[in-house]
Amino acid sequence: MSPVSTIIEASQIKKIYQRGTEKIAAINGLSVTINSGDFIAFVGPSGSGKTTLLNLLGCLDNPSEGKLVVNGRTVHENGRGLSEKQLTRIRRELFGYIFQKFYLIPTLTVLENVLVPFTFFRKENAEKDIIGLLTKLGLEKRMNHLPGELSGGEMQRVAIARALVNRPAVLLADEPTGNLDSERSREIGQVLRDLNQEDGLTILLVTHNIELASMAKTTITLRDGRII
Repeated sequence: MSPVSTIIEASQIKKIYQRGTEKIAAINGLSVTINSGDFIAFVGPSGSGKTTLLNLLGCLDNPSEGKLVVNGRTVHENGRGLSEKQLTRIRRELFGYIFQKFYLIPTLTVLENVLVPFTFFRKENAEKDIIGLLTKLGLEKRMNHLPGELSGGEMQRVAIARALVNRPAVLLADEPTGNLDSERSREIGQVLRDLNQEDGLTILLVTHNIELASMAKTTITLRDGRII
Protein backbone atom coordinates (compact mmCIF):
# COMPACT_ATOMS: atom_id res chain seq x y z
CA MET A 1 0.00 0.00 0.00
CA SER A 2 1.95 3.02 -1.24
CA PRO A 3 1.23 6.28 0.56
CA VAL A 4 -0.17 9.34 -1.18
CA SER A 5 0.72 12.97 -0.41
CA THR A 6 -2.29 13.42 1.87
CA ILE A 7 -2.24 10.35 4.07
CA ILE A 8 -5.17 11.06 6.40
CA GLU A 9 -8.10 13.43 6.01
CA ALA A 10 -10.72 13.73 8.74
CA SER A 11 -13.79 15.86 8.06
CA GLN A 12 -16.15 16.83 10.88
CA ILE A 13 -15.55 13.59 12.75
CA LYS A 14 -17.21 12.90 16.07
CA LYS A 15 -16.74 10.19 18.66
CA ILE A 16 -19.70 9.92 20.99
CA TYR A 17 -19.86 7.67 24.05
CA GLN A 18 -23.04 6.77 25.87
CA ARG A 19 -22.84 7.08 29.67
CA GLY A 20 -26.19 6.16 31.09
CA THR A 21 -28.67 8.55 29.51
CA GLU A 22 -25.93 11.07 28.74
CA LYS A 23 -24.02 11.31 25.47
CA ILE A 24 -20.37 12.39 25.77
CA ALA A 25 -18.66 13.83 22.68
CA ALA A 26 -14.98 12.92 23.13
CA ILE A 27 -14.31 14.29 19.64
CA ASN A 28 -16.80 16.91 18.52
CA GLY A 29 -16.84 17.88 14.85
CA LEU A 30 -13.09 17.95 14.28
CA SER A 31 -11.36 18.27 10.90
CA VAL A 32 -7.65 17.72 10.25
CA THR A 33 -5.42 16.81 7.30
CA ILE A 34 -2.20 14.80 7.69
CA ASN A 35 0.33 15.02 4.88
CA SER A 36 3.34 12.84 4.18
CA GLY A 37 6.34 14.05 6.21
CA ASP A 38 4.30 15.80 8.88
CA PHE A 39 5.41 15.61 12.51
CA ILE A 40 2.42 16.79 14.56
CA ALA A 41 2.12 16.92 18.34
CA PHE A 42 -1.41 16.92 19.76
CA VAL A 43 -1.47 18.62 23.15
CA GLY A 44 -4.13 19.75 25.60
CA PRO A 45 -5.47 19.04 29.08
CA SER A 46 -6.52 15.58 30.22
CA GLY A 47 -9.90 14.69 28.75
CA SER A 48 -9.46 16.97 25.74
CA GLY A 49 -9.69 14.04 23.30
CA LYS A 50 -6.04 13.61 22.27
CA THR A 51 -5.80 9.83 22.57
CA THR A 52 -9.30 9.35 21.18
CA LEU A 53 -8.32 11.38 18.12
CA LEU A 54 -5.10 9.40 17.65
CA ASN A 55 -7.06 6.15 17.82
CA LEU A 56 -9.50 7.41 15.20
CA LEU A 57 -6.79 8.65 12.82
CA GLY A 58 -4.90 5.36 13.24
CA CYS A 59 -7.98 3.19 12.57
CA LEU A 60 -7.92 1.70 16.07
CA ASP A 61 -11.44 3.02 16.60
CA ASN A 62 -14.30 4.19 14.38
CA PRO A 63 -15.86 7.67 14.36
CA SER A 64 -19.51 7.98 15.32
CA GLU A 65 -20.06 10.61 12.64
CA GLY A 66 -18.13 12.39 9.88
CA LYS A 67 -15.79 11.21 7.15
CA LEU A 68 -12.34 9.65 7.48
CA VAL A 69 -10.14 8.99 4.44
CA VAL A 70 -6.87 7.09 4.91
CA ASN A 71 -4.35 6.78 2.09
CA GLY A 72 -6.98 7.76 -0.45
CA ARG A 73 -9.54 5.24 0.81
CA THR A 74 -12.73 6.15 2.62
CA VAL A 75 -12.58 4.32 5.93
CA HIS A 76 -15.74 5.76 7.46
CA GLU A 77 -18.59 7.97 6.20
CA ASN A 78 -22.15 8.60 7.30
CA GLY A 79 -22.00 6.04 10.09
CA ARG A 80 -20.69 3.25 7.87
CA GLY A 81 -17.15 1.93 7.69
CA LEU A 82 -14.86 -0.81 6.50
CA SER A 83 -14.91 -4.32 7.92
CA GLU A 84 -12.54 -5.29 10.72
CA LYS A 85 -10.56 -7.43 8.26
CA GLN A 86 -10.09 -4.42 5.96
CA LEU A 87 -9.13 -2.19 8.89
CA THR A 88 -6.63 -4.76 10.13
CA ARG A 89 -4.89 -4.73 6.76
CA ILE A 90 -4.72 -0.92 6.76
CA ARG A 91 -3.31 -0.90 10.30
CA ARG A 92 -0.70 -3.51 9.43
CA GLU A 93 0.42 -1.94 6.17
CA LEU A 94 0.23 1.78 6.92
CA PHE A 95 0.72 2.36 10.65
CA GLY A 96 3.19 1.71 13.43
CA TYR A 97 2.13 2.24 17.05
CA ILE A 98 4.02 3.06 20.24
CA PHE A 99 2.48 3.71 23.63
CA GLN A 100 3.32 4.89 27.13
CA LYS A 101 3.75 1.26 28.21
CA PHE A 102 6.40 -0.65 26.30
CA TYR A 103 4.49 -3.96 25.98
CA LEU A 104 7.70 -5.98 25.65
CA ILE A 105 7.62 -9.72 26.39
CA PRO A 106 9.92 -10.14 29.42
CA THR A 107 11.14 -13.63 28.49
CA LEU A 108 12.21 -12.63 24.96
CA THR A 109 15.41 -10.85 23.99
CA VAL A 110 15.40 -7.45 22.29
CA LEU A 111 15.82 -9.09 18.88
CA GLU A 112 13.06 -11.62 19.58
CA ASN A 113 10.67 -8.88 20.78
CA VAL A 114 11.14 -6.92 17.58
CA LEU A 115 10.61 -10.09 15.53
CA VAL A 116 7.20 -10.69 17.18
CA PRO A 117 5.13 -8.98 14.41
CA PHE A 118 6.49 -11.52 11.92
CA THR A 119 4.76 -14.25 13.88
CA PHE A 120 1.60 -13.08 12.11
CA PHE A 121 3.01 -12.53 8.62
CA ARG A 122 6.27 -13.70 7.12
CA LYS A 123 8.91 -11.49 5.59
CA GLU A 124 12.14 -12.56 3.94
CA ASN A 125 15.39 -11.27 5.47
CA ALA A 126 13.41 -9.96 8.46
CA GLU A 127 16.17 -10.60 10.98
CA LYS A 128 18.78 -8.85 8.81
CA ASP A 129 16.53 -5.79 8.43
CA ILE A 130 15.84 -5.70 12.17
CA ILE A 131 19.52 -5.84 13.08
CA GLY A 132 20.05 -2.79 10.86
CA LEU A 133 17.13 -1.01 12.51
CA LEU A 134 18.32 -1.79 16.03
CA THR A 135 21.78 -0.53 15.10
CA LYS A 136 20.25 2.71 13.81
CA LEU A 137 18.48 3.12 17.16
CA GLY A 138 21.70 2.53 19.12
CA LEU A 139 20.71 -0.92 20.37
CA GLU A 140 23.30 -3.02 18.55
CA LYS A 141 24.91 -4.08 21.86
CA ARG A 142 21.56 -4.89 23.47
CA MET A 143 20.08 -7.33 20.95
CA ASN A 144 20.51 -10.39 23.15
CA HIS A 145 19.47 -8.70 26.39
CA LEU A 146 16.11 -9.21 28.09
CA PRO A 147 13.84 -6.19 28.72
CA GLY A 148 14.59 -6.35 32.46
CA GLU A 149 18.23 -5.61 31.68
CA LEU A 150 17.44 -2.38 29.82
CA SER A 151 16.81 1.22 30.88
CA GLY A 152 13.40 2.80 30.30
CA GLY A 153 14.73 4.72 27.31
CA GLU A 154 16.21 1.56 25.79
CA MET A 155 12.93 -0.31 26.26
CA GLN A 156 11.04 2.45 24.48
CA ARG A 157 13.56 2.36 21.62
CA VAL A 158 12.91 -1.38 21.33
CA ALA A 159 9.19 -0.60 21.16
CA ILE A 160 9.90 1.96 18.43
CA ALA A 161 11.93 -0.61 16.49
CA ARG A 162 9.07 -3.09 16.75
CA ALA A 163 6.66 -0.44 15.44
CA LEU A 164 8.92 0.22 12.44
CA VAL A 165 9.67 -3.33 11.30
CA ASN A 166 7.02 -3.32 8.56
CA ARG A 167 8.14 0.13 7.37
CA PRO A 168 4.94 2.05 8.12
CA ALA A 169 4.10 5.34 6.46
CA VAL A 170 2.81 6.79 9.75
CA LEU A 171 4.04 6.33 13.32
CA LEU A 172 1.48 6.97 16.05
CA ALA A 173 2.96 7.73 19.45
CA ASP A 174 0.66 7.99 22.48
CA GLU A 175 2.49 9.52 25.47
CA PRO A 176 5.72 7.67 24.53
CA THR A 177 7.71 9.34 27.32
CA GLY A 178 5.05 9.14 30.04
CA ASN A 179 7.05 6.56 32.01
CA LEU A 180 10.46 8.16 31.44
CA ASP A 181 12.53 10.77 33.25
CA SER A 182 13.44 14.06 31.54
CA GLU A 183 16.77 12.82 30.15
CA ARG A 184 15.26 9.68 28.63
CA SER A 185 12.32 11.74 27.32
CA ARG A 186 14.72 14.00 25.42
CA GLU A 187 16.46 10.90 24.07
CA ILE A 188 13.19 9.50 22.69
CA GLY A 189 12.24 12.94 21.34
CA GLN A 190 15.51 13.07 19.41
CA VAL A 191 14.89 9.60 18.01
CA LEU A 192 11.46 10.68 16.77
CA ARG A 193 12.82 13.91 15.28
CA ASP A 194 15.59 12.01 13.47
CA LEU A 195 13.08 9.51 12.06
CA ASN A 196 11.04 12.42 10.72
CA GLN A 197 13.86 14.60 9.42
CA GLU A 198 16.21 11.93 8.10
CA ASP A 199 13.80 9.21 7.00
CA GLY A 200 10.74 11.33 6.18
CA LEU A 201 8.54 9.30 8.52
CA THR A 202 5.17 10.89 9.25
CA ILE A 203 4.64 11.05 13.02
CA LEU A 204 1.53 11.83 15.06
CA LEU A 205 2.33 12.37 18.71
CA VAL A 206 0.13 12.77 21.78
CA THR A 207 1.95 14.21 24.77
CA HIS A 208 1.70 16.31 27.92
CA ASN A 209 5.45 16.93 27.68
CA ILE A 210 5.91 20.47 26.35
CA GLU A 211 9.61 19.91 25.61
CA LEU A 212 8.78 16.81 23.58
CA ALA A 213 5.98 18.62 21.74
CA SER A 214 8.42 21.38 20.79
CA MET A 215 10.43 18.86 18.75
CA ALA A 216 7.48 18.41 16.37
CA LYS A 217 7.05 20.58 13.28
CA THR A 218 3.47 21.44 14.21
CA THR A 219 1.59 21.58 17.49
CA ILE A 220 -2.21 21.24 17.59
CA THR A 221 -4.03 22.02 20.83
CA LEU A 222 -7.28 20.27 21.69
CA ARG A 223 -9.92 21.15 24.23
CA ASP A 224 -13.29 19.46 24.71
CA GLY A 225 -12.81 17.38 21.58
CA ARG A 226 -12.11 20.37 19.32
CA ILE A 227 -9.03 21.99 17.85
CA ILE A 228 -8.46 25.39 19.39
